[in-house]
Parts: sequence; structure tokens; C-alpha cells
Amino acid sequence: MNTKHLVAKRTVAAAIALSAAFGMAACSTDSGSDTAAASSSSTSSTVTNPEPAAVVPAVSGGDTSVALDQGFLDALAGLGVTPGVTGTATLADGAVDFPITGGTVTLYDKDSGYRPFVQGVLFHQGSGLSLTAGATTVELSNFTIDPGKPARLFGDVSVNGELAVPSAPLFDLNGTTLEPVSMDAEGNAVLSGTTVELSAEAADLLNTTFGVTAIPANLVIGIATLTVATS
Repeated sequence: MNTKHLVAKRTVAAAIALSAAFGMAACSTDSGSDTAAASSSSTSSTVTNPEPAAVVPAVSGGDTSVALDQGFLDALAGLGVTPGVTGTATLADGAVDFPITGGTVTLYDKDSGYRPFVQGVLFHQGSGLSLTAGATTVELSNFTIDPGKPARLFGDVSVNGELAVPSAPLFDLNGTTLEPVSMDAEGNAVLSGTTVELSAEAADLLNTTFGVTAIPANLVIGIATLTVATS
């Protein structure tokens, strides 16, 4: 691989990884919308149409893995709630894995003043996390990562197989714990260290559904690692 191609590939990889950085202050939107679409369409009022540093129009794959926090598992056990997975997700050795099914990323030079300088979404269709207590099963599925400010993960909520809330804000994504982006042996971008926390909205919904009051907002779910295909 020549040097020019290697540099270009690493730039694209960084663009994807930065899109998942979740907590970056520069990734805010003017409208404050909680939708992923708004995050990808916002423009700067002071800088017009700069050339992007890198564009990935169609993310071809990868996965988001979350190493579940022991405090989260203990809280579930105390409430008699058993975690599981749906669709193509897997749960093994204390980590839950959700395949990335698509998305798009555009990265602008941070120093250009253009905001948000990271734009895009990452989709995880057809997989999810289940929480079962007695005869009640809540499924959180079809995740969309929005790297805006606040950075959040949205998903559909079903109760006993019936859709209850579509595209609900489920998790807050804290990027202050991020590690530097790296590349694996297959040339995928790897970003580790984002802390996944239960949103206030999801905490209210779970407390209501399970008839409890013990599930707090900002409960740490685990630490996420994103592996994103760059070609």
C-alpha cells in the first residue's frame, strides 16, 4: 500500500471513529433536535460550504460492543430482571454485541469553525437488548447512534412483543472516557472507551413498565467499543 493511500484510509477511519465519539463539544446542533437526521443536516451560520476532510457515504459494516458494567448487572439481579438479546445481537462473557448495518459519516476540519464538524449516523437494525422480569419482557432494538450534542442512542421500545415507543432516546453517550482511535489488522477503525448511560426517559419507562422506582437515570450500562468498516 502506498503512503498516499494509507494516509487517505486513516483519515476516513478517523472520520468514522470521530462520528462515534459521542461526547465531543463541537458536535452540537443549532436546533437542539434529538433526531439523528438533524445532526447530519445542520450547517454553520458563520462558515459556508467548506470542503469536508473525509466522507464515508455508506458505512458497510462493523459492530458496537458494550462490556456490561457489574453495577448494572447487579441492579438488574436485585430487581429480578434478566438481560438478553434480540435478532442478530449476541451476549457472551459479559459483553453485548450489535452489528452495524449502515450509516454515513462526513468529517470537516475542526479548525475551520464549521459546526457540527462531525456529521452522520450509525444504524443497528435487526438487533437489540431484552430485559425480562416475570411475564414482562422489554425489548430495546434497532439502535441509531447520533453523535450530536447531547450524544445519544435512539431505539424502538417493545413490551411483550408490542411496539410501545418508536425511536426513543435510550442511552446517553459520554465521550470523555474515549481512547485514541486505532486500526485493526483488517483495516477497520476501532474506537473504545465511550461510557453508555441510561437516559432519564428510558429510566422512567422501565420503572413504569416493571412497576418499580429503583432504576435511576444515568445508570452506567457499560463501556462501548465500535469497530467500523472503512471499505
